[in-house]
Amino acid sequence: MCLAKAYIGGNGEKELLMAEIASVKAGGGKILVTSLFGEKKEIEANIKEIDFRASRIVLERVGG
Repeated sequence: MCLAKAYIGGNGEKELLMAEIASVKAGGGKILVTSLFGEKKEIEANIKEIDFRASRIVLERVGG
């Protein structure tokens, strides 16, 4: 099984936010990512790209 990795991007840069992503929930200008191990991170961002073939989720911070 190959779970997704989430990256936060801006100004052409991408930083790894979390690996082994099991779920992503969006709402109210925030994204909640949860790992296979139950770790959660909530960030004010929009989804910029989801690439299922590369198991990659790219987020973009709100306001920059």
